[in-house]
This record gives sequence, structure tokens and C-alpha cells, in this order.
Amino acid sequence: MLPQEIIRRKRDGMRLSAPEIAAFVGGVTSGVVSDGQIGAFAMAVFFNGMNRDEAVALTLAMRDSGDVLDWSDLPGPVTDKHSTGGVGDNVSLMLAPIVAACGAYVPMISGRGLGHTGGTLDKMDAIPGYVSQPDVALFRKAVLETGCAIIGQTADLAPADRRLYAIRDVTGTVESVPLITASILSKKLAAGLRSLVLDVKVGNGAFMEKSRDATALANSLVEIASGAGLKASALITGMNEPLASAAGNAVEVRNAIDFLTGRSRDHRLEDVTLALAAEMLQAAGLASSNQDGMRRASETLASGRAAATFGRMVAALGGPADIIERPEKYLAVADTEVPVRATTNGFVTGIATRDIGLAVVGLGGGRARPEDKVDPAVGITRLLPIGAEVWVGDPLALVHARSRSDAEAAAAAVLSAYAVGASKPAADRSVIRRILPRG
Repeated sequence: MLPQEIIRRKRDGMRLSAPEIAAFVGGVTSGVVSDGQIGAFAMAVFFNGMNRDEAVALTLAMRDSGDVLDWSDLPGPVTDKHSTGGVGDNVSLMLAPIVAACGAYVPMISGRGLGHTGGTLDKMDAIPGYVSQPDVALFRKAVLETGCAIIGQTADLAPADRRLYAIRDVTGTVESVPLITASILSKKLAAGLRSLVLDVKVGNGAFMEKSRDATALANSLVEIASGAGLKASALITGMNEPLASAAGNAVEVRNAIDFLTGRSRDHRLEDVTLALAAEMLQAAGLASSNQDGMRRASETLASGRAAATFGRMVAALGGPADIIERPEKYLAVADTEVPVRATTNGFVTGIATRDIGLAVVGLGGGRARPEDKVDPAVGITRLLPIGAEVWVGDPLALVHARSRSDAEAAAAAVLSAYAVGASKPAADRSVIRRILPRG
């Protein structure tokens, strides 16, 4: 069937068969389907959705567009996590080495930034020499030697998703539940996982701002994963403020290293990271309960084993062997720093988190177009959390930019994103809900 006929059927709300979906995805992979047709298909799905069978078929077709890894020779369980994206969400950088240091293997295939959210792959690219898109041989070698590897999609793994992912970013179709589900799960299935934990963000800095939408996405991910033969569960976590106190690429890597070494740890970031680690360890059979998983993860972090694992992973993939000990030697630094100062006394009562992410994009730390290059040095640090007390002139954040004009524009956006009131607000829960397969 012609691609335009498949687009028309979905545009008109018809159910697509597995062969139709496989044919369209095959055309995406081969190049027979144009960028315009991919965008039209994504928009049709955005408005008309997909049922469970269609979403499973799309996920499997995208998985099968390239190689599927086999880790059956490993002496331990293979597991992973995926976040739906947020601002200051560098959890993967700590989580993979924590879980690997507990005895699991974590072949983490990550993506680049989408819209206002940062991408794990862009963060890893901020480390000089790090090969974020290795061939399969190097990927396997790194996982075998260190227990984890954070990489992007290679030419051999889910290539259909790589193309669709880039086009969704610039066609207003990022928020489609079936497309998000298939994108995430196709990469994870191609990675040969035995279990997966989803971190579904909800709030004004997430793609899903409303609880019902985040719950629908979490249920979709867990159910479609189950339909595709992958054991999965999900945690719904809050994104009404940046998760880390840093947003950007090099600045989030530095934040992650400080977290791993114990130099400093943002409270909400620690809550989410350890909750996901406990979930992964339980799913992988390395913890008898969630409480046991939390204990194991906390001990591994405190002992320094997780930090050492991160350092070995970076070195195995071409980065500096002493990144943990000397991050300032390797991570890019922007030329200009401008503090964002409070204009009133009180407490931080809210943050327009999406606007913080867009400010980073405006600095050059994200993409307006798929072909845009990302500046690893720019970003925002020292972001105060909701509930922090401030006085006039106190810094709410620190902007890192390439020019004074860029810094001042971002600082104005950050100041506008912060709400300060007279009363200290109640703290939101970092981990809101757990989603398991039905039945």
C-alpha cells in the first residue's frame, strides 16, 4: 500500500493492520517515505490515536527496523529505565552506575533533547572523547566490562525511531501517547532488555502536565511493553520544578558527578533516583522488596562504588579516565555568568519549569531544528527549589551563556518563571504513583 494511503486511513480514524504499520515503518527506514509523509503520519496519530494492537505493532516494527541485541551470555540480569523527559533530569547518569554496581547490567539507549526537555545523550556528549553512538561491538564491550553504558541509537538499532524522533520534535507531535510509547519501547526492546522501569513525569515541566495524561501514558507504556513481551512497571514523578538545581548539558554532568561523589545532592533528585533504583533492582530480581532495593542502592551510592562505575563507563567509551576526580578539567565552561536576582522578599511558591527549559534552548543548550548543534557549556545552575526563602537581591539562579546579551535574555526568562509569595508552600511529593501491568 502507498504511504499516502496509510496516512489517509489513519487521518480518517481507521484502524491500521500490523502489515500496514510494518510497511510504513519499512519505508521510513529505507527512505521511501519522505519527511513530509512522516510528519503527516505523526499528526494523524496525534489526533486519532492508536489502540493497543496498533501501538504494539508500531513498537515491534520500529524495534525490528534494525538489530536486536542478545545479552543471554551475561552472568546477571539486564535491566534499564527510561524517563519521558523533564528539566534538570539527569537521573540516568547516576542511576545506571548505581544499579550496575549492585550486580545488574544496564545497556541504556538514550535520546537527545526534545522540545524544552534535555536529552541524556546531549549530556554525555558534553564529556570530551565520550563515544555516545558506538558500534555494537564497543557497546557490548563497555556493558560487559563496567556493567553499564549510556549511548544513543546507532545506525543498527531502531533506525526507524531515530528518524521519526527527530521529525516529531519539530512538527508539534511530541506529546502523542502512542508515538512516545513506541519510540521509548522500540529502543528498549532493541537493547535486549529483560525488565524496564519507566519514569513518567507530570507537571508544568513535563510533556504530560495533567495527572490523568501522565497516568494514561504510564499505563500505555506498561501495557504495550507487556504486549511486546517485556516486563515493565512505571513510577509517576513530579516535574513542577526542575529536578536538579542545574539545567543544561555540561552543568548537569557536573551536578551528576557531585551527586555520585557526595559533594552535593539535590533532595528531590535523590528521592527520584533512589526510588527508580529500588524499582529496577526489584524488577531484575536483585532485591527482595522495594525496601531492600532502596537499602542496596543507598549503600552502593554511599560506598563510592557507583561513582567508580560511572568513571569506568566513561573511560570504556573513550572519555577521560579521571572525569570523577577532575571534572573541571574536561567539562566546557561558558564565557559569561549572570545571576538572576529576586525582586521581592518571600518564598518561592512556583516555577514555570517549561520556561526554564526553553531558556536553556535559547542559550544554545537545545535544538530548534533537528540539525542544530548543541552548546555543551551553556545552561543554568543554582536553581532554587520551591519553598526556598529569598530576599530582594538574592540569586534565584545563575545563567551560563556565550554572550552578555544571551545571558540577560535568559535571566529575564528565568526571573519571569519564578513566583515568590509571602507564605511557604507545602512540599510536593517527588514520587507520586506506581503503575504495574493489569491483571
